[in-house]
Amino acid sequence: MDSLQAMRLFTRVVELGSFSAVAREENTGQPTISKVISALEHHLGVRLLERTTTSLTLTGEGQRFYERSKRVIEEYAEAVADARGQTLRFAGTLLVNAPVGLGELRLNALLLEFLSDYPEIEIELILNDRMIDLVEEGVDIAIRLGDNLPPHVVARHIASSPRVLVATPEYIKRTRKVQRPEDLTQHEYIRYAGLASGSKMEFCHAAEKVVVTTTGRYRVNSSLSLRECFLKGTGLGTAPAWLVQDLIDTGELIQLLPQWQMASQPAYLVYPSRRYQPLRTRALLQFMAGRIPKLPGFRDPGT
Repeated sequence: MDSLQAMRLFTRVVELGSFSAVAREENTGQPTISKVISALEHHLGVRLLERTTTSLTLTGEGQRFYERSKRVIEEYAEAVADARGQTLRFAGTLLVNAPVGLGELRLNALLLEFLSDYPEIEIELILNDRMIDLVEEGVDIAIRLGDNLPPHVVARHIASSPRVLVATPEYIKRTRKVQRPEDLTQHEYIRYAGLASGSKMEFCHAAEKVVVTTTGRYRVNSSLSLRECFLKGTGLGTAPAWLVQDLIDTGELIQLLPQWQMASQPAYLVYPSRRYQPLRTRALLQFMAGRIPKLPGFRDPGT
């Protein structure tokens, strides 16, 4: 039995959660992966995984073996890369995934700046708002907004974006004044569709907390469309500051109730759970960790 290969496949089974996912990754059949893991358990004389028809669960021995196996495999990958010289050049292709609005508004220019500094690196930026499997889709780095993160990945909290209430100057002039959160019930509230909180918004000021149920006839699941709605002046609404900060700075939108705070939107750099990374990946991670908090509407996570 190839012990190193068996350890590698075992760690992938743990990380992906199924034999069939690893089989697809290895371009082989599910029975092959199952036989390798069974042979490994027989060789060790312990049961590593508890199997049911719908799930796999690590045993206590399996958890300890997984943690040690992962370190061994990572060290081996680094040794191979060093021997081949793969870590010595900033070269190659990076597949990056990000939300559509953030990518179009903020990341395009940022990544073009990065490419100008590293002429031998190529980037393929894939923009979508769905949760993807980084390993299955070959993604090197993803930018995630919010705390809904995929399992079995490294997630580095690099920035946060405060949520702000905005409207156009024209809308503010022709409608009732907004002096407290409760006043929002008298306004047409435009919001992002599909939020877990629905139409409820929570505002905090010092020790005071207010929960408001907003009303509005329009919801949209696109941050760019939400931005356009605000500019049309048909209503007011809240958004993470990265989406509207430039419009606030130019006076096209006005921030309302600035003394009241809402939950901020965190930003994460997410990448497959492994220590070995080519220099190109490390360079882009470092670049984005330093630059994204400085983009309009973002701030360091601790502030």
